[in-house]
Amino acid sequence: MADDEAKKAKQAEIERKRAEVRKRMEEASKAKKAKKGFMTPERKKKLRLLLRKKAAEELKKEQERKAAERRRIIEERCGKPKNIEEANEDQLKDIVKEYYNRMYTCEGQKWDLEYEVRKRDWEISDLNAQVNDLRGKFVKPTLKKVSKYENKFAKLQKKAAEFNFRNQLKVVKKKEFTLEEEDKEAKKSEKADWQKK
Repeated sequence: MADDEAKKAKQAEIERKRAEVRKRMEEASKAKKAKKGFMTPERKKKLRLLLRKKAAEELKKEQERKAAERRRIIEERCGKPKNIEEANEDQLKDIVKEYYNRMYTCEGQKWDLEYEVRKRDWEISDLNAQVNDLRGKFVKPTLKKVSKYENKFAKLQKKAAEFNFRNQLKVVKKKEFTLEEEDKEAKKSEKADWQKK
């Protein structure tokens, strides 16, 4: 009897654990289904439209801000336009001198800024070179573009040269194959030592 009760208790415990596992699995699947169903295609489409509208508005605002800043800087640098229609000759000379002085200072500032930019660019490239030297990495040189068809053509020519049998023949300079007449003429033209004297 004790064994039967122990078996029943064990069986009941196993069933209880199985029920708990099933319950947890069902809850997890319900949670997944709930999450999947939240973003329907319609909602995604609406969300994309809203994001595009918001991005377009932000872009317009940014462009307006930049344009206003540009106008402000131009007014600051150039100043208000002078009334030259009602001015006499002395006032016109003063206006021209003022514009000339302003242009002269602007040109000087431009040259100073360009020099500063060039100097900083040089410093940046120098520091990059130093960093690369410390790391042991070097900047790879830019490679020239080479046509792959030219290389193939050169290889084909090389192979054709290998198969050219005339180039592989040896040049023979022996007198075995000369005609006997040529030998006789050569002997006649050669005089013996006693004849030369």
